[in-house]
Amino acid sequence: MAVTGPAAGPVAVSVPVRTLAAVPTTRVSSEAIGDVAGDAQVAPGGDAPPAGGFPEEALDRYRAELFAHCYRMTGSVHDAEDLVQETYLRAWRSFHTYEARSSLRTWLHRIATNVCLTALASRQRRPLPSGLGAEPADPRGELTTDGEVPWLEPVPDARVGAGPGAGDPAGVVAARESVRLAFVAALQHLPPRQRAVLLLRDVLAWRAAEVADLLGTSVAAVNSALQRARGQIEQLAATPEETREPESAELRALLDRYVSAFERYDVGGMVELFTADAVWEMPPFTGWYRGGEAITTLIAGNCPAQAAGDMRMVPTSANGQPAFGLYMRGADGVHRAFQLQVLDLAATADGVRVGHVVAFFDPGLFDRFGLPEALAD
Repeated sequence: MAVTGPAAGPVAVSVPVRTLAAVPTTRVSSEAIGDVAGDAQVAPGGDAPPAGGFPEEALDRYRAELFAHCYRMTGSVHDAEDLVQETYLRAWRSFHTYEARSSLRTWLHRIATNVCLTALASRQRRPLPSGLGAEPADPRGELTTDGEVPWLEPVPDARVGAGPGAGDPAGVVAARESVRLAFVAALQHLPPRQRAVLLLRDVLAWRAAEVADLLGTSVAAVNSALQRARGQIEQLAATPEETREPESAELRALLDRYVSAFERYDVGGMVELFTADAVWEMPPFTGWYRGGEAITTLIAGNCPAQAAGDMRMVPTSANGQPAFGLYMRGADGVHRAFQLQVLDLAATADGVRVGHVVAFFDPGLFDRFGLPEALAD
């Protein structure tokens, strides 16, 4: 059976979640956050209410980090966009109540968190296929899709301050770590309030008292929720032995080999690039596959490609990770958008290898990532 796309039309976290807040950042937690409960002064880096009214230009500075926060909470780019707009609408309506007892950044994150919690009360979590609870699938079995599952969505690095030139190097690294696909996927397993506690404490570096004030609970309850959330995240999102940044020469060499193997349709060459326990999954198909042999068996038995040149890869980046738009050649000879692959790389005794690939079968993602729908010959 050839995989032509849907019928209708654990990536590893590089830093344990409890250490995220300790990484210096510029877009996630670069400046001190004011005491929500009652600081009389504007927090360092905060903005006093301007005499002219609602500070639209000032608020634009926080759009990327508010979007990243809403994306982590929901696992959806589309939902995050809507929730940021709702956040700004609520901020505009209630700006007359802003007294600068906290920074403008903190005030906006309070609103965004409440907006997300309200939305999540009536929405399903967004998993990857490996998060559905089933064992690895048989690569020789029939592929099935589930159009009812609201799948986790990838996000372009530039949207969350994780792209090249987005800020100082430490800030870019921290932004990447906070949106890793495995981390965001693991977050979706937490109840929404636990999710909020973890993100506010470990990503945005809020104090427990601030979180308790926002959620209307006690500091003890916040600390308890944080402990439970950390424990579940550490079980769901594995931590590789070593972080590899895209600038690594070894990483670039591996990615070059990966692209070459696909474009030459060298299935035998592909198997050498995966770790022994690598995972491959491709929403909206519900199965997931473990191990290089299983992955290449799946590709050999289901990929529409038949020869070298049938596939072409265009590099991009998603969730702080290497990614590729894969184009498949049709009967007319034109290479058209087929799937977006997001890779996670792992350090092994034999060097860097591909540890996890999520291949998203959603042609609409190509436009989101600035990729063309078809390639010129």
